[in-house]
Amino acid sequence: MAFHVYLLASGQHGTLYLGVTRDLARRVYEHKSKALPGFSRKHGVDRLVWYEEYPTAVEAIEREKDMKKWRRDWKVRLIEEQNPLWADLYPLLAL
Repeated sequence: MAFHVYLLASGQHGTLYLGVTRDLARRVYEHKSKALPGFSRKHGVDRLVWYEEYPTAVEAIEREKDMKKWRRDWKVRLIEEQNPLWADLYPLLAL
């Protein structure tokens, strides 16, 4: 199974959340259902707007660590290059 680095947003140009997971569909569902306390629940961040897949946990974690150092506008640019309307990509995970 692959690992994913992902960005969630509260809405277009809203609050961003960066994470890494082995099971992207399950993790996004947890954010959407507000199952766990924390940043995403507090700030209403539950729209999957960007993700990348990596073959190993080490690679995914390194990418997440690098991106946590990024400025917000770099993350926004990354999202808009692949998802200019900030559409929720979660429904596409089931395909």
